[in-house]
Amino acid sequence: MKSNHRPPAVSRARRRFLKLAATGLATASMPASALFRLTNQCLDPSGTPASALETAAWQGINPTDWWDCHTHIVGSGDGGSGITQTPDMHAPLQHPIQTLQHWAYANAACIPDSNQDAAFIKRLRALMDTTPKGAKAMLYAFDRAHGASGDPDHANTAFFVPNEYAQSLAQAYPERFEWVASIHPYRQDCVTVLEKAVANGARAVKWLPPAMGIDPASPQCDRFYKAAAQLNIPIITHGGEENALHGADQPLFGNPLRLRRALDAGVRVVIAHCATLGTDVDEDGREVRSFDLFAKLMADKQWQDRLFGDISAITLRNRDMEVIKTLLTETSWHGRLLYGSDYPLTGILPLISPEAFAKAGLLAADAVEPLLALQDYHPFRFDFVLKRSLVWQGKRFADSIFATRPFFTRKTG
Repeated sequence: MKSNHRPPAVSRARRRFLKLAATGLATASMPASALFRLTNQCLDPSGTPASALETAAWQGINPTDWWDCHTHIVGSGDGGSGITQTPDMHAPLQHPIQTLQHWAYANAACIPDSNQDAAFIKRLRALMDTTPKGAKAMLYAFDRAHGASGDPDHANTAFFVPNEYAQSLAQAYPERFEWVASIHPYRQDCVTVLEKAVANGARAVKWLPPAMGIDPASPQCDRFYKAAAQLNIPIITHGGEENALHGADQPLFGNPLRLRRALDAGVRVVIAHCATLGTDVDEDGREVRSFDLFAKLMADKQWQDRLFGDISAITLRNRDMEVIKTLLTETSWHGRLLYGSDYPLTGILPLISPEAFAKAGLLAADAVEPLLALQDYHPFRFDFVLKRSLVWQGKRFADSIFATRPFFTRKTG
């Protein structure tokens, strides 16, 4: 039972700053002004102010083709969802970083300490119902970590969202949600579960290899790859450094080059965030940017119909502006990039700075104020309009990047 005692304002501000620091957002490069926008006020999305900037952003985009392909489900299991969280997320003395990261995600998703499952869905529906008609969010299930034996590794599972729950939400609200399964390829029943998920409408499979303990280059994945290729269901998998979730803590598994095995097997692979964070080891043993390895794979002509990237999280403060410039100007990639937000991270206000993009010359100065207003009300529309407004050397993200539905509804063969 929590006390109703409210600490002094200074203490509350200090706690909030520490929470922010624990999520890795408070850096030397963060301006002091960002510290005054720490908490998401969870304003009513129906009150989101209209702007000419947003009107312009939707030009050339058919909302029925706009599927945010990177949307996380947050909850605690208190509403029968089956969601579980590691106890480390609720142990501030033993695991302060994970505890405070959990606070940040919960605040971003506007969920209280109780009734979290219901509160998350209520908020998500309100947000989606105030986007243009036809637009959808693709909701992610999230499988447990598994060991080499194929058995669940509960001790190293940071977060679990059952396939059945993600499916139920998409079926209950088909006008706004699609769903993405999450299936660990070491599971003995992985092929059966994949076939069932596809039959029940799953549009893709989500992996986070470093946290789930998945080595994409392992022969243990082969039977899963074979089935995924036959079913023509893409795998959306994290590439590069992972900071948001702890778990199996296998950073090497995020190396984009380890996905070659899936590509060789004929699987369509979407590298989340275009591997825009961290470093990995190249074939010659050199440590290079993970993004450079993504670029290396994208340059290989044999995989032009199989390898893709999503642009979720690329605007977070911990991304290099030079990487964003490359994504904007490398127009030969645009037909293979897919729009995603990484909600609820987009609801952590200090994490994304329109002012920083304007200062870097990637955003018009007069776009900052309408974007800040959007950020306060509507993280989905904010993320979309920001990415539509970025420009470098006259190059913007192509309209096709934001028309993701055809990619995920492509039929076998």
